[in-house]
This record gives sequence, C-alpha cells and structure tokens, in this order.
Amino acid sequence: MKIAILDDYQDAVRHLDCFRMLDGHDVKVFTNTARGAGQLAARLAPFDALVLIRERTVFNKLLLDKLPLLKLISQTGKVSGHIDVAAATERGIALAEGVGDPTAPAELTWALIMAAMRRVPQYCSALRAGAWQQVSATPHHNAIGSALKGRTLGVWGYGKIGKMVAGYGRAFGMNVVIWGRDASREQAQKDGYQAAADKEEFFSQADVLTLHLRLNDATRGIVKAADLARMKPTACFVNTSRAELVETGALEAALQQGRPGLAALDVYEQEPLPVDSPLLKMDNVVAAPHLGYVEKDGYELYFRAAFQNILDYAAGAPKNILNPEALG
Repeated sequence: MKIAILDDYQDAVRHLDCFRMLDGHDVKVFTNTARGAGQLAARLAPFDALVLIRERTVFNKLLLDKLPLLKLISQTGKVSGHIDVAAATERGIALAEGVGDPTAPAELTWALIMAAMRRVPQYCSALRAGAWQQVSATPHHNAIGSALKGRTLGVWGYGKIGKMVAGYGRAFGMNVVIWGRDASREQAQKDGYQAAADKEEFFSQADVLTLHLRLNDATRGIVKAADLARMKPTACFVNTSRAELVETGALEAALQQGRPGLAALDVYEQEPLPVDSPLLKMDNVVAAPHLGYVEKDGYELYFRAAFQNILDYAAGAPKNILNPEALG
C-alpha cells in the first residue's frame, strides 16, 4: 500500500521500533503541516492509506471528496471531531481506531502544575537573561511560587487521566475535589475523594483546577468566563485536554483580569500556536506545545496499533473499524 504519515513535527516516527512493521509498503512521512483543503488534497492525492497523529489535521467533507484513491485512515488513538465520519463512510473510506494510555498525559499535567505553581520556567528564563531569582519584570507577577501540600486540587473529569491526576494530588498531600457527571462524582467519593457540591463551589475553592474532559457538542465551551472569574487570584487553571472546552477568548481575558492568577496549558484552538499569541506574552502562563501524548513509550503503543490496523486491512482482514459500512 502507498501510505502517508501526517504531521510528524519531530520526525520521530521513522525512529520508532514499530516503524519496521511497514517494511514492504511505500511509506512517506510528512514532518510539516499543510493548511487548506487544496494544499492537503494535492499532497495526499496519491495515497491509499493515511496515519493520523491524533487531531493534528482536520478531514472534512471538502477534503475527503478530493481524495479518490484513499481507502483507509488509521487513527492513533480514537477518532474525534477532526474527521467527518459520515463523509468518509459515503466515500468508502474506512476509519480504523487505535489505542491509548493515560500515563503520559497525566504525568505531563502534573509536570505543568508543579512548573506553574513554582514558576520554574519563568525563573529559568530570567536566569538565562542574567536575573537571579526573578520571575517577571512586572512587579505584580514577580511573586514567589507556592507548594502544593495542603492546597486544593480541583479535577473536572474523573476518567482514566483524571483518576491518575487525582492520585498524584493525594500523594502530594493535596485536598482533592472532583467535579463532573453524577456517575463520576459518585465513583470519586467511593475512591475516597470529595465531590464538589456545585460548579460554583468547585471553581471558587480550587487552588489548582485541571480539566480532563472529552471534547464533544456537550462539552464545547463548557468553561465560561463567569466560571473563571470565581477563581482565586492565586489559583492556577490547567488545561491539557482540549482548548475548545473553554469559551473562546475567556481564558485570555480572565488572566489579564487576574482571576485566575496563573495558567498551565498544553492545548490551543489553533495548533501550532502562532508566535504572536497573547498567551506567549503573559508572564503568568506556562505554555507547552501539546506534549501530553508526545512520549516514547506512548508513541510506540499508538503507532504499533495504527500500523497493525493497516496490515490487517492490507491482508483483507480489517479490524477496529469505526465505520464498517464503508468496507462495502
């Protein structure tokens, strides 16, 4: 098969152990991102199968209609809103789903929490510029960091990642409070955590508040400006899930107004994040370039599953197909 692997920004996939699974196939790895249906169609027109790294490229009906040779999209992890499933099915394009693991994103979340609360990136950046124990040239932001023990960790979403992050909070001596669906709060209480009485209390009492929700129609924009305004001026808002969970523009405005006082982010509405983004100019923001799942063991897991789905399809025994009707 003629296979394209998209958006491998770090040129990492060719160096994975599992890449050898595709020996014998014609494989092209793209290390940069194309924008626009026309440019993408020209790039991808020759390929029978595509391997997508999460949601880095959107496949809408307009683009899918321009790829007449495409028969299979093998997704690392699960298919999300970045693929028009109905349009793919209509075109006879099978969508194969992979597997995931919560370890890397949960650990990255905790790394960002600790970095933000202790202002580690700001201190390190100032040190390189010759300033000793300085966080910011702005007096309001030039404050010392805070330890986590004894403070309140708010976790919105008690799935696989949320549970791990809650466990880290407990290990660090934090008071862990859970918000989410009724079933999530009930399970959290069974596991020995506190469930918030309501969303208002959840936002107002958290010293660190972290989101671990799937993005769908019900959760898009679920965090409002009014929610952020309830946060403490010393609190840290953490998002390693999806930027679109927050109402557009609400976080930037809230940070400028000082509630919350800090943010630790790994996800953005536009990725890669433009260099002129206001978030990159804020001394009270720790920003990472969507690294949650970007980790060696995780990549081996994700791509091994994605490549195996291609091999199964090529052998005439497709598995893990989200839209089996596309197989005809």
